[in-house]
Amino acid sequence: MLRTLGAGAAAASLLILAGAASPASAQASRFGDAPPDGKITINVATVNGSGCRPGSAAVAVAPDNTAFTVTYSEYLAQAGKDSRPTDSRKNCQIALNVQVPQGFTYAIARADYRGYAQLAPGAIGLQQAGYYFQGSAQTDRKSHRFTGPYDANWQSSDETGIDALVYAPCGEKRYFNINTELRVDAKGSDPKLTSFMAMDSTDGSINTKYHFAWKQCPKP
Repeated sequence: MLRTLGAGAAAASLLILAGAASPASAQASRFGDAPPDGKITINVATVNGSGCRPGSAAVAVAPDNTAFTVTYSEYLAQAGKDSRPTDSRKNCQIALNVQVPQGFTYAIARADYRGYAQLAPGAIGLQQAGYYFQGSAQTDRKSHRFTGPYDANWQSSDETGIDALVYAPCGEKRYFNINTELRVDAKGSDPKLTSFMAMDSTDGSINTKYHFAWKQCPKP
């Protein structure tokens, strides 16, 4: 099980440095300007929720500065046999302090979510997520529904149009908040069966991926 994110009530000590952008990333990306060449630093300020207790998640930045990933190891919702009522809904909110090279700002253009689900006939699984910068309104929470019978990996993606991208204010420190949720409803299935939906991984192979959109800030 992963144990790479140590977070207290006030702050976490995780620090991730992304290397310089590769020559290929010097070209403009489909989500905006070309990524900056400098390092990106991400500090985890807080982590809260029944799906991501401290020590059960990890964050990493892509080497070409185009995205970052969040990997969970205990994020699972379940319902049915031997399940408690509180097991059917799990959530996680992570506040990130994202420091980018001077003269640049970023938005999140696309988010890819992955996991595994085992849903009995009649059971329903739901994954939803939203994100926002500190002091700004949260994006619309986008939901993805899965119905049983289902026994396979699942994947969903949320993409924001270029005209609707919300960028971090240039020159201001604003935490970037990610709010996710998993739900399982087994009321319509055999009560002797257990249904679950997970967004976790024991080997780091399953993660959520957030794609940056970059923009240069106006010169003072």
